[in-house]
Amino acid sequence: MLERTRTTERYARGFAAAVAAVAALVLAANAGPAKADDPEPDRQTTVPVEAAVR
Repeated sequence: MLERTRTTERYARGFAAAVAAVAALVLAANAGPAKADDPEPDRQTTVPVEAAVR
């Protein structure tokens, strides 16, 4: 037959589960796409087609 668990065991398991859940949420929140090496786009001016053809 199943034995009753002690109150401190239940609280310890609950606390451990809460810590694991918070750790999983923090890791999930920090997981995201990597940042680009060069976040600034090239700021070169465009040349009109007429000037490029000549």
